Amino acid sequence: MKHQQILITFLSATLLAGCSSLGVEPWERDILAKKEMALTSSPLDAALDDHIYFSKEASSGGRSFGGGGCGCN
Repeated sequence: MKHQQILITFLSATLLAGCSSLGVEPWERDILAKKEMALTSSPLDAALDDHIYFSKEASSGGRSFGGGGCGCN
């Protein structure tokens, strides 16, 4: 019985410690703010691709626009 309590305490502490470092630390923000870390390397190309997709599929959204094309936005 005592071994189970120790095991449960150890597992609980391990699980709680695993969630202690979520998110971006302040000293890591400069790396994420670099141009190479952007989701799209060329915003103009992404806008053109979105326009072509909208023209062909008659739907918009899903990447940089609000709404998902269902007309609810």
